[in-house]
Amino acid sequence: MFTLPPLPWAENALEPVISANTISFHYGKHHKTYVDNLNNLVKGTDYENATLEKIINETAGKPDKAGLFNNAAQVWNHTFYWNGLRGGGGGKPPGKVAQMIDAAFGSYDNFKKELSATSVSQFGSGWGWLVLDGGALKIVKTPNAEVPFTKGQKPLLTLDVWEHAYYLDYQNRRAAYLDAVIDKLVNWDFVAQNLG
Repeated sequence: MFTLPPLPWAENALEPVISANTISFHYGKHHKTYVDNLNNLVKGTDYENATLEKIINETAGKPDKAGLFNNAAQVWNHTFYWNGLRGGGGGKPPGKVAQMIDAAFGSYDNFKKELSATSVSQFGSGWGWLVLDGGALKIVKTPNAEVPFTKGQKPLLTLDVWEHAYYLDYQNRRAAYLDAVIDKLVNWDFVAQNLG
């Protein structure tokens, strides 16, 4: 059975950018519901002992498996999102990540603008991503529960643009939420670890 992974920090660790109240609902209700739904869906199936990645890859793009895909992908996406954040994070990254950002986007400021603009422009629910695609950094967006690795891209960082991620703190100001997260919460150590 899948379990709700523990947060990598206390519920109030991202304040004032993301409130403990938002984390309580987002993690404690939304993320937990995806885990519970997934456990109900895999019970008694071939996926009962499968990894999240296996379930996601084998159900992606299959309308008859949409419920399974959506819940598995949302468990994966949220776990990835939490690990990509930390109190006192954000700002320009160090080392290899900074060099690759400069090579791909010209500067950190260009990267930040593109990441925010791409994420803001995701119509409805979804995710903004920094990915490794064919050896180069790219910024992409995905709708709903979609995950870049089903298209051969390696996720390095994600920003949640589902309304439940920011609405209690920012209401309809999605751009303000994204800018604050990029400036103050990105866990660049996690990005570097994913880069390998």
